[in-house]
Amino acid sequence: MKRRKDQSKAEDLHGADQQKRKTQENELEEQHDTIESLQKEKDELFAKLQRVSADYANFQKRVPKQITDSIGYEKERIIKTLLPALDNFEHTLQNAHSAENVDVLVKGIRIIYDQLQDILKSHNVEQIEALGERFDPAMHQAMTQQSNPEKEENTVLEEFQKGYRLNGRVIRPSRVIVNKLPEEQQGNELQDEPQEQQEDECEQNDSE
Repeated sequence: MKRRKDQSKAEDLHGADQQKRKTQENELEEQHDTIESLQKEKDELFAKLQRVSADYANFQKRVPKQITDSIGYEKERIIKTLLPALDNFEHTLQNAHSAENVDVLVKGIRIIYDQLQDILKSHNVEQIEALGERFDPAMHQAMTQQSNPEKEENTVLEEFQKGYRLNGRVIRPSRVIVNKLPEEQQGNELQDEPQEQQEDECEQNDSE
């Protein structure tokens, strides 16, 4: 009887060991699968990293060349638009000695000037209005001041050099002479403004 119990107990222990061993084998197999999955994922990520790195290297080589080509193309386009004006200028110089009078020569130069202005406009370049305008430090550069009582304070009286804007941005301000009135006259102008406003109000009230 005792022998049967011992045998049964031994069988139970053996079965438990087998079950434990089987469980361990399953766990090892799962860990092995996990390792293989992680290794595969790592290889894929590394391959992607290599491709991205190669693409970025090609990008670094390609972009400077594209910029250089773009600048070269833009220079060529601008030069081509200037060539007709240069041709006309050359013809004018060649015919200057045979011009009937100065007016004919001036007319030829005026044609070239207008042609150059049209070329600048085609490249979004425009002249800055200055003469007779109110001085604007964002667009005008004051070279000196003069006093003209017939003009308002800070009015541009003369223009030494024309200014230009490219796509709305000032690339060269106009060089100008600005009107600067004496302080006494400035005070009179400030006093005259309210008086003019009062006269306008009186005229409006009378009309009503």
